[in-house]
Formats: sequence, C-alpha cells, structure tokens
Amino acid sequence: MTEAAAFHGSVMLLNASYEPMGKVSFKQAVRMVARKVAAIEESVEGRMAGPWPWPRVIRLLRYISPKWLYRPAPWHRGGVFIRDGHRCAYCSAKATTIDHILPRSRGGEWSWLNCVAACQPCNGKKGNRTPREAGMALRIQPRVPTRAQLAALA
Repeated sequence: MTEAAAFHGSVMLLNASYEPMGKVSFKQAVRMVARKVAAIEESVEGRMAGPWPWPRVIRLLRYISPKWLYRPAPWHRGGVFIRDGHRCAYCSAKATTIDHILPRSRGGEWSWLNCVAACQPCNGKKGNRTPREAGMALRIQPRVPTRAQLAALA
C-alpha cells in the first residue's frame, strides 16, 4: 500500500472496554492519539506517523456509553451488502447489486426490509417481479440491523 493510499484508509476504533465502535479515518486516529483521547493498540510494524507508530487499531482511554450503537442503523446501500455478507440473497454468489423484494415500480421502498444484496444474474432473472412470481426463494430474512451489528460485520 502506498503512503498516499494509507492516509485514506480507516483505523478500527475500540471503546475503553475493547468493544468495537466502528472505524475512523487515519487522520482522525492520529489526532485522537495526539490529544491523548486514545491509545494505539495495534500498529503497522516499521511505520511511523510523526512520533507515534502507524495506527491500525486504537482504543479510547475513557469509556463512552455506546447506547447510540444499539439503535437501528440508518439505511444505506453499503449497509445492505454488509448485513448480507456480500452474498446474493437468492443463490449465495458474490453480490454486486441491490434488489428490491417488492419492485420500486410497484411501490417498493429503499428500506432494510425491502432490499437485499443480489448477484447480477439473479437480479436480472427476478426482474420486475416479486420473488414468488419469479419462482425464486430468499435464503435470508431481511432485517433492520443495529449500528453495532454493522460495525462488527464491517
């Protein structure tokens, strides 16, 4: 990885209790370490970011109550792929598209319960029909994940 690409990477953020809280940018991680808000738990060997080791995982020094982590996550396209493990909901192949269980043309919404990850062939086969009409079975049950579940799976 080039040094320029590393600046655009992300660093895993742990709470003081070592539970994952998500990811922060490399620059934010270095700022947190410099302000003594976080400590470096894991670093890239042989790399330095100023006077500190190059962070890969940082841990907050004070416990932050993560109540917000257990609220339902706001819907976003990338979250659907994370929730479904980047696997097609119909055949378990690598998912590359988002499929609406109830097609948008029939009033289907962009929501956790109406969207699943799908591979291109299955999405094309299903087309503008429901899975039942297309004779396709869902292998997963769509659900609304919490922010913590998405952070742990990412």
